[in-house]
Amino acid sequence: MLNRRHLRIKAFQTVYAFQQVDNPDRKQFENSLLESIHSVHKSYAQLLQLLLELNHFEYRDLEDRSAKHLPSSDDLTAKPILEKNSFIKLLAVDKNLTYLIKTYKVSWQGEDMLLRELYNKLKADEKYIEYGAISEPSFVQDREIITHLFKTILFQDPLLEQFLEENYINWPVDKHSVDGMVLKTLRAYKEGATEALDILPITANWEEDKEFVLELFNKTIFNNSETEKYISDKTQNWDVERIAMVDTILMKMALTELMNFNSIPVKVTMNEYIDISKEFSTPKSKGFINGILDKILIDLKKDGKINKIGRGLLE
Repeated sequence: MLNRRHLRIKAFQTVYAFQQVDNPDRKQFENSLLESIHSVHKSYAQLLQLLLELNHFEYRDLEDRSAKHLPSSDDLTAKPILEKNSFIKLLAVDKNLTYLIKTYKVSWQGEDMLLRELYNKLKADEKYIEYGAISEPSFVQDREIITHLFKTILFQDPLLEQFLEENYINWPVDKHSVDGMVLKTLRAYKEGATEALDILPITANWEEDKEFVLELFNKTIFNNSETEKYISDKTQNWDVERIAMVDTILMKMALTELMNFNSIPVKVTMNEYIDISKEFSTPKSKGFINGILDKILIDLKKDGKINKIGRGLLE
């Protein structure tokens, strides 16, 4: 599931896009922000669904082999491998995954070429072959083979990567988070589970987090003039055109959060946006943003703009 760092990144991407448009429709960008968050959850559900599709594909493939005009002995004796896996069995009946698949309308329909590519790689994989030879695999073996298939085949396949990039516009940024969610679901799979898996929600508390991310986006937009003045006052000796737009937006978001989110500690806000700059801006941005925010923070405290609630939230 997504954490506050992921939500800040989504808000940052939306603010950045908002500032590239003349006369933008703020409500439209709000919807875009929420869609980009849901797309992470949707791609997570689609990757889990992929296991079910490969299971079905394997079954159909074995049927086709046995129905050949002149089937070989291997064709006639081949047994399905994925369908005996306990994780896949639970995945097929998990109500939460079924709900996500229905809600997000995820499907692999029309992707037989991709499924064939992935299935052929599975069939050629040494560990998959070894697993297939086990008549009654243990719980550990069931979990290990699925983890192996994701890590070494599915997450690495260029055609699958292309499919995800074409269907999820932010996939290059979201990939690490989604892969991690899939693996976390596998790690949470416990021996003896008979009815459901720990399918991850979109966030730990979506109602609260939805309010946070929308408020962060909107207040960054509304407070633009105020935060811009704070920044310009501390960058008078800088060539404005040489200050990366990404750095400016991240500083505006940080200042907005410092002044408007009273339950978030100052250090958390500062560290979050400095860390985000490492991923999305220049190598020197970390030091630049840290230095400017430190100077502005002094003024914010003097002006009574920092009003944190609770012990230890100011320093």
